[in-house]
Amino acid sequence: MTTPTTALPSLSLADTDPADLTVDAVVIGVHSQEGAEGAAGELLLASGAESIAAAFDGKLTATLALLGATGGAGEVTKLATLGTITAPVLVAVGLGGEPSGAAPAPETLRRATAAAVRALAGAKKVALALPLSDDADDTGALTLRAVAEGAALGAYRFSGYKGKPSASRKDPVTAVSVLVPDAKEASANTEVKRAAVVTAAVARTRDWVNAPANLLRPPSFADEIAAVAGKAGLDVEVLDEKALTEGGFGGILAVGMGSAAKPRLVKITYKPAQATTTVALIGKGITFDTGGVSIKPAQGMWEMKSDMAGAAAVASVMVAIAELKPAVAVTAYIPIAENMLSGDAYRPGDVITMRSGKKVEVLNTDAEGRMILADAIALACEAQPDYLIETSTLTGGQVVALGKKIAGVMGSEALAQRTKAAGELVGEPTWPMPLPDEIRKSMESDVADILQVSAGMERAGHMLQGGVFLREFVAEGVEWAHIDIAGPSFHSGEATGHWSKGGTGVPVRTLVALLDDLAANG
Repeated sequence: MTTPTTALPSLSLADTDPADLTVDAVVIGVHSQEGAEGAAGELLLASGAESIAAAFDGKLTATLALLGATGGAGEVTKLATLGTITAPVLVAVGLGGEPSGAAPAPETLRRATAAAVRALAGAKKVALALPLSDDADDTGALTLRAVAEGAALGAYRFSGYKGKPSASRKDPVTAVSVLVPDAKEASANTEVKRAAVVTAAVARTRDWVNAPANLLRPPSFADEIAAVAGKAGLDVEVLDEKALTEGGFGGILAVGMGSAAKPRLVKITYKPAQATTTVALIGKGITFDTGGVSIKPAQGMWEMKSDMAGAAAVASVMVAIAELKPAVAVTAYIPIAENMLSGDAYRPGDVITMRSGKKVEVLNTDAEGRMILADAIALACEAQPDYLIETSTLTGGQVVALGKKIAGVMGSEALAQRTKAAGELVGEPTWPMPLPDEIRKSMESDVADILQVSAGMERAGHMLQGGVFLREFVAEGVEWAHIDIAGPSFHSGEATGHWSKGGTGVPVRTLVALLDDLAANG
């Protein structure tokens, strides 16, 4: 069974007066203001809502306040227009305090737009009359990009496998128009088209992460990746268990041979003629993680279907760049396995010979991600890329250290900082973490080149242990970054901002922004 594909709303530009638009709803922004001594003040309409305010004869903010609107960021207030404007419904979305600049921060707009579009499920056509920066620098493009991305991601809803749709379940918005001064402006149209490509990549990642593990095992996941990448015009190679054995991929085989669904490694190549910079992109693809012999507790194990979020993100990014065409050569290496408990499963105490030839002593079969990634990293480094970027749901230590919304990044200092900057640009925060010498010392083995985790399974610096281990397989001279997305890749709560429940699509947008940076600046 192929994973269901979620359709996002169409995105377009319009320059018609929002009061005259024939749509199901118009969305405007509203700011909160403080009165004397910090008391709540009057609401302030954001730019873009001028004609709407005039149609309501100056009574709009008072009416919204009576309905409970405060202007708090992401707050959604609906109002029946009763013929005051053409659209039957007006939605005011909170943007927080009035910004000091020309427009709210892009992430504020992205989250608010998503909240408004999500709240309008059941409507078909929606227009967004939200404040956009008209600055000549990149700020204007970033605010338009944020609104377009927020609109698409806010409408995401995994179609799932329900045999009978719920009667109370309303269909998401199907078409969104963003109001701009000139709908024919080339740069604005380029931004909207880019947003459509990138959000489609995020949606594809979410779909794969949300799919149940029994329907997305290593061979079928590899086949699906190969199919979408091939359709995008990319070169694809899939290594099965026989090829992995012949190639000496001991880490991937150790983890994957405990399952009846054997492991795979997918290689995808994007190589534009004008590229001078080469990048290896790697994503962890554990389609389900029981922990193996070091079995996990039953509570929460069902979320381990998301342990392939890194692989899903990398595959989706490759499809996106095939359309965006950045001037950088990128090769993706996606190791895929299912970590199961069986008579063929690897054991604590095993010594595994990796693709690089290094011997690894296993202490914890639940630290399987680094085993498959180390083989992929070794293979990638054989091509001597300029940069190596890897992302994975690697450690629970990432959640302990940084929470569920901030990814950890480790590796070469310069590339880690560029990764952090890319994340900040798109609203997917990351935080650079160290790789201390004492962690490496704790991973000395009596019988092999390195322990897979710290001796005695010491938990201190657990996230850092993963980064230190992976560093052992990065070739000298290759700048590299490891992005641990254990927390932010999966959201178990209700939808918020541009995150839906389940897979979030992190770090697709960070990787696209980082590749743009590497293409432009080397």
